[in-house]
Amino acid sequence: MNSEDDKTFWVVKTILLCFVLITSISLLSSEAMAEKRIGILSFSEETRYQDAANGFIAALRESGFKEPKTKFIIENAGANKAKAAELVQKFAASKMDLIFTLGTSATIATVREIKTTPIVFAVVYDPVDAGISKGWKSSGNNTTGTSTKLRVSKLIDLLAEFQTVQRLAVLYNPGEKNSVSVLKDILKVQPKYAFRIVPVPLTKQEDIAEILPAVIHTSDAIYITGSNLVDREISTITDMATKAGVVTISHLQDMVDKGVLLGTYANYYADGHLAGEKAIKILRGARPSAIPIEPVREFGVVLNLKTLSAGRFNVPQKVMERVSKKIE
Repeated sequence: MNSEDDKTFWVVKTILLCFVLITSISLLSSEAMAEKRIGILSFSEETRYQDAANGFIAALRESGFKEPKTKFIIENAGANKAKAAELVQKFAASKMDLIFTLGTSATIATVREIKTTPIVFAVVYDPVDAGISKGWKSSGNNTTGTSTKLRVSKLIDLLAEFQTVQRLAVLYNPGEKNSVSVLKDILKVQPKYAFRIVPVPLTKQEDIAEILPAVIHTSDAIYITGSNLVDREISTITDMATKAGVVTISHLQDMVDKGVLLGTYANYYADGHLAGEKAIKILRGARPSAIPIEPVREFGVVLNLKTLSAGRFNVPQKVMERVSKKIE
């Protein structure tokens, strides 16, 4: 082969390589943006789940995953574990490209059943303690997502600044992983405080009427964990506590919206948006286990003014200065 032929050979080869590369990129791009079916499973109709779902969908739409090429199939379990399991079966049969779960109970139900379809979760307190993932840096399975875990000592410190406390009761449900995780975190920090922290297990609706009067009578403050049982009875709990002058606190804004006096809150829209960013990476080819689980980045302090007035509580100025949201 002479030099001219050699030159022609390399030109042709280069053109062919470029063509193959462009074609491959085009195919990958079209594959990533092909029609997608995304299942969204919320455990209940709580505002935090709705806000996170809105943030998730917004993130996907911003990156081109939007109707009609992307179909969002949205389901709600109505705070019923049997219904959640039924909806998971429906998702499994529908062969989703990705499933987005909201809440610990919904996520556990999905992870138990679905082992290959990517699962992205949000509004989960501690995914490792709940058994959803094996670790924070890598789930070790087909999941990734975000966490609303915060240092509970921040909220208890706030309570200590609010008033003198000798006994803090913690209402939790032993049958709900997220509720138990919060209790564990509270008990871990107990040595830091002079007051006693008392776990109060609630497993059925009747426990509220049978146990709560004694709890209120012997406590200075009550911590409300994320429990569906407690949520259903939150008005009764806060009314009884407020009338007795007992402070109620929670790390969930939904609880403060419904009558708890003081709490912290996460930006659930931002939480869902962050989960959406992870979903986009998966839809473009990344493995869920390669994407670290991250805690939500934005927290604030919320105060219920109606409860404040009804209980005639006095808010120290240093606490009021930290309040970033007020429930009228």
